[in-house]
Amino acid sequence: MSTLIDKLAVIENLKFNLYGKDFLLTSEKSNDELSAIIELAEVLKEMHRQNISSRVFDSGLAISIFRDQSTRTRFSFASATNLLGLQLQEFDEKKSQVAHGETIRETANMISFLTEAIGIRDDMFIGKGNTYMREVGSALADGFNHGVLHQRPAIVNLQCDIDHPTQAMADLAHLKDWAGGSFENLKGKKIAMTWAYSPSYGKPLSVPQGIITLMTRFGMDVALSYPKGYDLLPETIEIAKKNAKESGGKFSISNSMDEAFKNADIVYPKSWAPFNVMERRTKLLEKSDDAGLKELEKECLANNAKFKSWECDEKKMNLTNGGEALYCHCLPADISGISCKEGEVSANVFEKYRIPTYIEASFKPFVIASMILASRFRDPIATLHRLINKGRRRRF
Repeated sequence: MSTLIDKLAVIENLKFNLYGKDFLLTSEKSNDELSAIIELAEVLKEMHRQNISSRVFDSGLAISIFRDQSTRTRFSFASATNLLGLQLQEFDEKKSQVAHGETIRETANMISFLTEAIGIRDDMFIGKGNTYMREVGSALADGFNHGVLHQRPAIVNLQCDIDHPTQAMADLAHLKDWAGGSFENLKGKKIAMTWAYSPSYGKPLSVPQGIITLMTRFGMDVALSYPKGYDLLPETIEIAKKNAKESGGKFSISNSMDEAFKNADIVYPKSWAPFNVMERRTKLLEKSDDAGLKELEKECLANNAKFKSWECDEKKMNLTNGGEALYCHCLPADISGISCKEGEVSANVFEKYRIPTYIEASFKPFVIASMILASRFRDPIATLHRLINKGRRRRF
């Protein structure tokens, strides 16, 4: 109990006001706001561990809209909303009137009469996903301002074309814990965010973009590496450069996985599709050009195959700081000889870090719950104080 109170005292020193605000991009939040989300998530996680209820809602819905497949994020959102006392309802566009031409403005209001939070994943269309989330937000504000809705639900970005904030923030919470529980200890630590080979194409750019734009905020040495042609969105590169300059960290780009891994404290080998490929893919999908999509896939897989050496194996891990860098991944990883013939990471390396990657993923439900809590309550610290002092058991 005293640990939780001490933790809340730390958060009181942060300047943040996230009430009534969506969480769409980490780049839109201040350092104190980002720190507050992590610290609140840690309190929620410890409350759960200590069997203290964190149900701040007596009723209400949480709506999830997944326009792409998901396991970890889908169940993390479900866990987070349940933790806070909300009932989850998944919105399936195929089973709704969207298929009959219902507009975003109408849909957003119709699903939100008793809704407190909406989680959206829309990551496959360059220039579309984050825009869609903002259109939903605008429709919700319109409904609330005209008295249609009693409250304006909070929107949480569960992955878009620009960022994957719940993943990046969960990764940050994991790294903070790994570094002894202090953001200060992350300063100067080198993280290699590298492309890695995958026998599939079309993987979103949002994870590497989320990592480079967030970790540069905390004074880290971020080494981005990818084969020529596998560029990220130009604006995210500029944000990373700016963040590194302001935080006293470093940001570099190379076309060598070995160079990025050299003396790294953390490695994050993850496949993604080239920016220009995702642009082409978006246009083909919009036209429902199946033949064009098949041809693009064939072309991209052939190009990927040129870089099979971009695998996180023991040889590359030996290049890291003491040969013992922390391996990170958003999962599922393409594991050579396990989930595919050749992939992002060797079986030996992944098995060594399998449990740490599970621990990494375990922060996500609490990060999402923290985002919702901070958006829906004017004083989340006081709210948690009351729950902790009440000490109601989560299970009897």
